[in-house]
Amino acid sequence: MIEALIPKHGGYRSLKSFQMAQLVYDVTVLFCERFVNRRSRTHDQMVQAARSGVQNIAEGSQASGTSRKMELKLTSVARASLEELRLDYEDFLRQRGLPQLEPEHPALKRFKARRCAKLDDVRQWVAEEIKRMDEHGLSRTATDNAQGQGVQATPGSVPVRVRPCQSIGSSPSTKPLSPETLAANAALSLLNLACHLLDRQLAAQAENFLQEGGFTERLYRLRSKRRS
Repeated sequence: MIEALIPKHGGYRSLKSFQMAQLVYDVTVLFCERFVNRRSRTHDQMVQAARSGVQNIAEGSQASGTSRKMELKLTSVARASLEELRLDYEDFLRQRGLPQLEPEHPALKRFKARRCAKLDDVRQWVAEEIKRMDEHGLSRTATDNAQGQGVQATPGSVPVRVRPCQSIGSSPSTKPLSPETLAANAALSLLNLACHLLDRQLAAQAENFLQEGGFTERLYRLRSKRRS
């Protein structure tokens, strides 16, 4: 088979890393609209970091036809952007005293089992978890809680039934979780998967670059063959 000067490239839409990064972007846009002040710098930074993850995967895939080096660089930028976003979600939870769920937390295990592929899947999981808490008698609207404590509810936030001091039994995993806690932990779970996939993608790209070289090496090989 004759080697092509510009090999087949692109096809980023079929990459699992791109699909996960795009889902993270969709989740982040909605999350920031509901739970982060739109005038804050954090709002813009989180949305832009999520967007950067998606766009750089696509750009790197498209650039791979003529530059493996550029593909590596842009994929690395995508990975760094998603790492920045992961820290933003962790900061959001920590600064508000909200829990970052352990991998074995029942709610998080149910989320992973869903294998969410689109935003509606994530939204449905959040709704089901809130309903589950409601059925266990852990219900009260967030608006009522805020007003009862003299706190103004966040504009655009979703009414949620939470009574922070209650729990079913004594296990931390049975304590009620607010919508922002559920959404942030869902985003973190998706980010963990996206970052893992990008780490593997970067390793494969680096190995391919070492084995085959880039456009310059490919051009030299083809010109040598033509001359001979």
